[in-house]
Amino acid sequence: MSLAIVYTRANQGVDAPLVTVETHLSNGLPALNMVGLPETAVKESRERVRSAILNAGLEFPARRITINLAPADIPKSGGRYDLAIALSILAASGQVSAKKLADIEILGELALAGDVRAVQGVVPAVIAARDAGRRLMVPSTNADEATLVRNASSIGVDTLHNAFLHFNGKPLSPMPERTLPAQTMTGVTEISSVRGQVLAKRALLIAAAGGHNMLMVGPPGTGKTLLANAIPGLLPSLSESDALAVASVRSVAGVRFEAADWACPPFRAPHHGASAVAIVGGGRHITPGEVTLAHAGILFLDELTEFKRHVLESLREPLEAGVITISRADNRVSYPARFQLIAAMNPCPCGYAGDDRGFCHCTPERIARYLEKISGPLLDRIDVHVQIGRLSSEELRRPPKTPEPDSAQLREQVSRCRQTQLARQGCLNRELDAERLDEYCPLQPSAETLIQQSMEKLHLSARACHRMIKLSRTLADLDGDEVISASHVAQASTFRQFAVRSLKV
Repeated sequence: MSLAIVYTRANQGVDAPLVTVETHLSNGLPALNMVGLPETAVKESRERVRSAILNAGLEFPARRITINLAPADIPKSGGRYDLAIALSILAASGQVSAKKLADIEILGELALAGDVRAVQGVVPAVIAARDAGRRLMVPSTNADEATLVRNASSIGVDTLHNAFLHFNGKPLSPMPERTLPAQTMTGVTEISSVRGQVLAKRALLIAAAGGHNMLMVGPPGTGKTLLANAIPGLLPSLSESDALAVASVRSVAGVRFEAADWACPPFRAPHHGASAVAIVGGGRHITPGEVTLAHAGILFLDELTEFKRHVLESLREPLEAGVITISRADNRVSYPARFQLIAAMNPCPCGYAGDDRGFCHCTPERIARYLEKISGPLLDRIDVHVQIGRLSSEELRRPPKTPEPDSAQLREQVSRCRQTQLARQGCLNRELDAERLDEYCPLQPSAETLIQQSMEKLHLSARACHRMIKLSRTLADLDGDEVISASHVAQASTFRQFAVRSLKV
């Protein structure tokens, strides 16, 4: 047969669209031409495939070879198509049965010696192949990722020769599904080990319970970073769908898979010198940024005002939409970005504004320039604002009089609160849109009055008002109340007053 068709998968965001490799052999001078919008790395596969076939002890046909990667409107990059191209050539030349390639998809980069190397984006490809009713052949080195997906059939292969034998009477066994461990907490601060800061711990609990964004403001050395590192210990394990989404993101980004982290919400803490591309994604070959790597988890921005203003402004859309779309002249890619923002900052350039010890000597103009990077629209999207005060030496050294709840106890409380929200509205309180506030956030008359007073006193925008209502809903859920009372609204407005006072907004 001079025409062969092999199926493979492209890598487009966290999607894996189907790509058909069509190979045709014809008479004429020996040549290999490739069409279908292949990028440089794909065009270079001609030499890798030729060498791999010869070094595997197989015959490379001395004919005119035309390879089409369809559809042509999907950009193809990387070496992920090498194995599919090699097998299509072998099928077109009659060395492999073309019928046996009809129900399987192929992924893998080839070394010159014929070894099959790992590729990125295996998890989305396995999911797509399963949904299409086909098996997937992947490099053996990608087995950890390929076996994550339930009800999928994946075959691991380490050389082109073994792949050739698989289709010629010596089939390889499918890889068994993995049994993954439960959530394990490593490298996370135990919240009970943090001395004092009762209000900040309460704010952490509220933020974790409703998935709310949080800003901590205080002098250096007061425990802001320590508190932020404690919040992953308050979050419940990821659901299977969220864990698979996180695994897909990591697979596309080339982040090494760790079985112990399977059920753990991601925690990303980029340096304040990170560029906008590093934070939201992009680049020559569009790759996910920190907002996507933090999907279903925490994005911690320490020293918030040290980030460049345009970098902070780039967070506004994903914070609201939960997705980031990166557009290029010939390509458009969307990545999930449903993350919880935890930020920490000093109140002024020297860090001691408002400190009762009088260390700060910053002028009002200097403080104003320092705070310019935090715009009103960005601040509107942060639900919980808390002031972190300095502790006395006695508070630091003296153990608490009564035992404080540890991370495991608070995590159980957060888990119950989140289950209440999911059962009631199918999402966390943070994700409620304006249309559903009236249905799921009923207010007592006194609470409604207090909301109106808070809007006037604090000069809140409509968005900030809605977020305060959602924060009040979380406070009511923690108390087990179905209706939001005035006390819940008062607590929610208090968490916004701290930022208003300290940042002079």
